[in-house]
Amino acid sequence: MDDRLLLGIDIGTSSSKGVLVSFDGQIVAEYSVPHDFEMPQPGWAEQDADAVWWHDFCAISRVLIDRADIDPNRIAGVACSAIAPTMLPLDENYRPLRPAILYGIDTRAGAEISELTEALGEDTMFQRAGHTLSAQSIGPKVLWYRRNQPELFQRTRKIVTAATYLVFRLTDRFVLDNYVAPYFTPFFDVSQLKWHEDWVERICPLEWLPETDWSVERAGTVTKQAAAETGIPAGTPVAVGTADALAEAVAAGATANGDLMVMYGTTLFLIQTTAKYRPHRDLWASVHLQPGAAILAAGMSTSGALLRWFRDELGAEERAAAGQTGAEAFAILAECAAQTPPGADGLITLPYFSGERTPINDVHAKGLFFGLTLSHTRAHLYRSCLEGIAFGLRHNIETMAEAAASPRRLIAIGGGAQDALWLQTCSDVTGLPQDVPRQTIGAAYGDAYIAGLAAGIFSDFSPLADSWVKIDHRIEPDPSNSALYDALYAIYRDLYRDTRRHMSRLSRLT
Repeated sequence: MDDRLLLGIDIGTSSSKGVLVSFDGQIVAEYSVPHDFEMPQPGWAEQDADAVWWHDFCAISRVLIDRADIDPNRIAGVACSAIAPTMLPLDENYRPLRPAILYGIDTRAGAEISELTEALGEDTMFQRAGHTLSAQSIGPKVLWYRRNQPELFQRTRKIVTAATYLVFRLTDRFVLDNYVAPYFTPFFDVSQLKWHEDWVERICPLEWLPETDWSVERAGTVTKQAAAETGIPAGTPVAVGTADALAEAVAAGATANGDLMVMYGTTLFLIQTTAKYRPHRDLWASVHLQPGAAILAAGMSTSGALLRWFRDELGAEERAAAGQTGAEAFAILAECAAQTPPGADGLITLPYFSGERTPINDVHAKGLFFGLTLSHTRAHLYRSCLEGIAFGLRHNIETMAEAAASPRRLIAIGGGAQDALWLQTCSDVTGLPQDVPRQTIGAAYGDAYIAGLAAGIFSDFSPLADSWVKIDHRIEPDPSNSALYDALYAIYRDLYRDTRRHMSRLSRLT
């Protein structure tokens, strides 16, 4: 029996996780570390590439090898995933010039989004790039960087995303996977899988961008320098890798046409596997891990982040009762919220606490509690937050249906998949059941499988379905709540439409 192992490491927004996995999907060791991201100004979200990304990768790899008490030479392949798309500029020595500017939760480039949309034309951009511009797009953030930090811009020699930086530290090669590249809007041509040189050169030199390849291809092998830092033997194959969300989809087994992965994390992210590329103006379409399949993706800016904000700012009593243990504080809040009725006695939350990504794509969107009365409690507020996230999920699923991509099944994954009330609320609001895999460690588990594909251990997704992913249980919607939630959802949709101009006015004031 082959006793070699596959190493997968994921760098997320709020934590990093790693696993060592046998070829039949058994986890031999796992380890995670929490970390923070910085918000130095309203609308900004940043993270240190070396102090967080590379530090966590090295620490996790060493702990996993030590915890499993294995000969490191048993590691047959390694793959990493990370938050994406992020904008990290590197100097001539390929070291970070500033903290990375994060994905759609960073909304600083609103003016640049408007300017580029006007200059390039929204219709033309959609035809050439398959996306329109939003806070998720890298192009406007590069333009913001050029304008606002010109001295650093002049010293820049590469612009990369998180997984690209990690793979470079491992292999000395700069490569970006084809799944993430389209989020560098408007720089990338999805149909041709190449950079739009004319549009790139409007903002930065083409040579600053990495080459692109499929996620499951081999980027290279671990260098001697990387081996000394990580404990992974030199010469170990390294996959090109991908974003955390797509690795999560692999971990959930959401690889067949119509499978929709719902990642309950700091943000909420959706990836549906489709048979062909289906671009939609309000969503994100891209290719999959390898040729022959595509994805349709969506993302909310604040889901778990909204719940964490509530816990930290309004849940002092629960935190004290839980002995400062964050996870237990969430459980107490959920228990209290479960005692309030569905609909939170007429309270509706717009969960746009850091702008919003799909499908409204509005960097100026604001959070809102609507319908407050003197009878409402913190438990009502917390339940309303869960319901507001569920309304946002429904909005995205309905938009996917407009692109002829109604999901065949939902698969829940991520840290929030362990929150029974959150999952039940989302199923009740959407009217859709959700499968919950037995293994919910998430993207790192998917990374391990990707490592196996890159190392030639696997040739397709058959072992993933046969032995890696097992469904633990299914959440069924409660039909008795459907009429109420349908009525509240209609108000939810109207609330944003009716307050949008005031949200924009507030942004200008602040």
